[in-house]
Amino acid sequence: MSGNPALDLAGTVTSRRDEPIELLAVPADLERWVAECDELPDRVTADSAAFESALSLREAIYRLACDRVLDRPFDPGGLEIVNNAAAGPMPAIELSDAGLRMSGDLRAVLSQIARSAVAVLADPGARLKECGRTGCTRIYLDRSRGARRTWCGMDECGNRVKAAAYRARRRALATAEGNGSEGTA
Repeated sequence: MSGNPALDLAGTVTSRRDEPIELLAVPADLERWVAECDELPDRVTADSAAFESALSLREAIYRLACDRVLDRPFDPGGLEIVNNAAAGPMPAIELSDAGLRMSGDLRAVLSQIARSAVAVLADPGARLKECGRTGCTRIYLDRSRGARRTWCGMDECGNRVKAAAYRARRRALATAEGNGSEGTA
C-alpha cells in the first residue's frame, strides 16, 4: 500500500494524531502481517521480546519518515534503532520452478524491513508524502507520474475522500435547488 515494506509497517498504527488505532496489538497480529507481505518470509513466529523489537522499529521508521517528509534532520534515536536492525541477518532466498521463496526468523524479517527503510529514506529522489485524507497519518512513496498521488491508497482513503466530496456536492445541489425553485414561477 505504501510502496515500501518499512512504510507499510509504520502504517500499522492509523490515525496517529486523532485516535490512534493499533493494528499490531499482539504477537500473532505481527505474524499475520508479515505473512501477508510479499517481500518477506511468510512463516515467522514472534515472542514478546521480538514483538517489542518490531514495535520499536516501527516507531523509529515512522519518526524518520516524518523527518524526511517535513525536511528536518533525522531523529538520532530512530537512526540508531533502524541502523542496528539493518545490521542483522538477512532472510535466505531460494529459487525454484515455483518462483522465489524467502525464509528466516523474525530477526531476519526486521533486518530486511530496516534495510528497506534505509534505502527509501536515503534516496533523495524518493517522494515520500503523508496521506491527504484528514485523519490518516500513513506515509507513502509516491511513484505516480508527476508526483500527483494524494492518498496512501485508493481503496481506503481515496474512496472515502471522493465519496465525501460527492455527498457534499449532492447536498449543495439539493440546497441550491430548494432555495432557487421557490422564488421562480
